Amino acid sequence: MHELDPKLLEILVCPVTKGVLKYDKKRQELVSESAKLAYPIRDGIPVMLPEEARHLGK
Repeated sequence: MHELDPKLLEILVCPVTKGVLKYDKKRQELVSESAKLAYPIRDGIPVMLPEEARHLGK
């Protein structure tokens, strides 16, 4: 499992809402609660494409 660089997390925002992202280390995702999306982290690289994000339950 790759570790996400904390400095990268400080500058990344949700591409949909420009809001804060929370790092889910267990699932290897960046979660945007405002957009109800979870962006995957593949091989240590965040995939910040809305069409690649998992929709969170309502």
